[in-house]
Amino acid sequence: MNNQQIGIFGEVLFDQFPDGQQVLGGAPFNVAWHLQAFGLAPCFISCVGDDTDADHIRQAMEKWGMNTSQLQTDYIHPTGAVQITLNNGEPHYAILTNQAYDFITPDLLDLTAHYSLLYHGTLAMRHATSTHALDVLKAHHQGKIFVDVNLREPWWQADRVKRIIDQAHWVKLNQYELEHLQPLHTDVKEAMVLFIERHHLEVLIVTCGEKGAIAMTQFGETVEVTPTAQLTVVDTVGAGDAFAAVLLLGLQRGWSLQITMERAQDFASALVTQRGAIVQDSGFYQRFIEAW
Repeated sequence: MNNQQIGIFGEVLFDQFPDGQQVLGGAPFNVAWHLQAFGLAPCFISCVGDDTDADHIRQAMEKWGMNTSQLQTDYIHPTGAVQITLNNGEPHYAILTNQAYDFITPDLLDLTAHYSLLYHGTLAMRHATSTHALDVLKAHHQGKIFVDVNLREPWWQADRVKRIIDQAHWVKLNQYELEHLQPLHTDVKEAMVLFIERHHLEVLIVTCGEKGAIAMTQFGETVEVTPTAQLTVVDTVGAGDAFAAVLLLGLQRGWSLQITMERAQDFASALVTQRGAIVQDSGFYQRFIEAW
C-alpha cells in the first residue's frame, strides 16, 4: 500500500474514576496514539471542548508528535468524558451524552487530504453531526475503510451499525458483538462467513478475549491466533484498540494476513501487561519496531 496517511476519525475522551483520576482514551485516539509510535503519523480527526481537558489532550498529542490540525474545538459542548464507578470491584461505564466528539463538523474537515486508509468506530456515530461529518469525509475518500465496532449501551442501533458496516472493507468486532449482529449461530466461523457475505467485506476479524482472535477473508482464508502464554495481566483496557492499530499497520505496510494477525496479537498481549490503554514510554514500542 502507498505511503499516504491513515485517517482516524472519532472520539477522544477522559475516563474519570471515583478517586478523581483521569485517564486519556477513546478507541480511535488510542489507535492513532499507537500508530504514531510505530512511525505512521496518522491524521486524527476529532473534536474537543474549550476547556482544560482539551488543553491536556493537545499537549499530550504534541508531546507525542501527533498532528493536531484536525482536532476541532467546540465552544458549547465539553471535552468527552466517561464516568467510571466501581461496584464490588467491577467497573461500570457512564458514557456522557452531548460531548464535543459528537459535534465534529464537516465545515472544518480537510477534504484535500488523501488517506490510504480511513478508520472509525461506531460510538462517534451516535449523533447526527459527527455522522454527517464522516459521511462527507467518506464521499471524498478513495481508499479502504476499516470499521472497529464498539457496541456501547445504550448508544447503538443494529440497523445503523449494519449500514456503517456495509460501507467498510475491513471490520473488527468481538465475539459478543458478532452474536448481537449475526444472531442464531453458535459456531463463530459459520457466523463470520454469513457476516462477510451479508456485508460484502474483504476481511472480518473477531476477537475472542483470552482465546485470541480469528480473521477470515472473503475467499474463506482463515487465520487464528492465541495470546502469549503466562501473561501477567494488569488490565485489558484498550487491548482491542492495540490489536486494531497493528491491523492498520499491517495493511499500510503490505504484510500478509497471517503475519499481521500474529503481530497484532503479540502487541495486544504486551499491552495488557501495562496499566491503561496507551503507553507514554516510546521505549515500549521499540522492540516491536526492531522485530518487525
